[in-house]
Amino acid sequence: MEEPNRISPDEEQSPDFQSPPAAATAAVARREQVAAAIGTCADCGAPTTYSPPPSWSDISPPPIYRPIRAPAINLPPNYNPQQAIILAPVPHAQKVPAVSPPYLFESPVKRIHSPDDIRRFHDSDSAKNFLGFVVALSESIRGHKISDSCHQSPVVTAVVSNLDSLVQLVDEIPPLAQSSRYGNYSYRTWHSRMVDDADSFMLRFLPEDLRSATIELMPYFADSFGNASRIDYGTGHETNFAAWLYCLARLGLIKEEDYQAVVSRVFMKYLELMRKLQLVYCLEPAGSHGVWGLDDYHFLPFVFGSSQLIDHKYMKPKSIHNEDILDNFSSEYLYLSCIAFVKKVKKGMFAEHSPLLDDISGVPNWNKVNSGLLKMYKVEVLEKVPIMQHFLFGWLIKWE
Repeated sequence: MEEPNRISPDEEQSPDFQSPPAAATAAVARREQVAAAIGTCADCGAPTTYSPPPSWSDISPPPIYRPIRAPAINLPPNYNPQQAIILAPVPHAQKVPAVSPPYLFESPVKRIHSPDDIRRFHDSDSAKNFLGFVVALSESIRGHKISDSCHQSPVVTAVVSNLDSLVQLVDEIPPLAQSSRYGNYSYRTWHSRMVDDADSFMLRFLPEDLRSATIELMPYFADSFGNASRIDYGTGHETNFAAWLYCLARLGLIKEEDYQAVVSRVFMKYLELMRKLQLVYCLEPAGSHGVWGLDDYHFLPFVFGSSQLIDHKYMKPKSIHNEDILDNFSSEYLYLSCIAFVKKVKKGMFAEHSPLLDDISGVPNWNKVNSGLLKMYKVEVLEKVPIMQHFLFGWLIKWE
């Protein structure tokens, strides 16, 4: 009887000889490797839906970076505000030219409807001078606390008094009980009372030969405190208040020696009023960028506040994270006041609900913060059609 064929130890080690299950597994693996190499399906041999990704070459290696945070959603294509802000020149202060007779006051109207209109506006002397006025206000408060003594003209005193009366008017018109989160209807009553009294208020400080200017001043002032139909408020309304102050400067009623008082007295009272309106009547943020914006409602207080702190011996941009500093100095410095208010009305980690402000705290000095905010104000407010489409042009602020 013949012996069955025996398998030598060398044959057992050969890759061509394996047990039936192991051989099937190896065959499947080899087939998948071949299919992956030529871009076909391992089962049917058909081309795969997606071709394998190209490998990185030495000429173009993969990028090595770690993004700080995810980008904002729902932004227009090619939107790169940081690049626009970086490339923008730092605005400079300008003297405001006072008007002279004959006066040709007219009811201001809207002119901006497209990006082309925005470019036309920013190429005009009116836009450059208005922005220069904002820069001049910023420079006037540099190195000064809110409580520091300053020149205060009768016009400035009258404006502060009127704003104070509007603060008290809020107490006379309590909010209605309603279920909606934003937009208490009582605000419309307050706004209507404000508009009714605005004309008589301005006649208190306008000289006889400038009383006809109310036709041009009224629309700016009435639109400085939010929109009555939408019950919202944003940087566009704040810009209208700055435009109203600019018109007073054009009329010669506010002079350069008044600028410090305009910020430390007038604008502080305006900010107090707006915060009260926001809290009592739950004004909706108009055009807010959410966490990707500087603030839900305001911009200029950060500009003026950063100017205050330039060359301060002890307080740096990172000092906003020190609660003791905020508690003790927010009444004297606008920037700290704004940060304290943000932390009061928003819950959670500061870096999460206000990432832009958190990033700014890493800037080495206040001078860079101030110049950056001025450029940002021009790009993010004065060059945005949704904001500036409501801006008004008349004889004092010309459409050129």
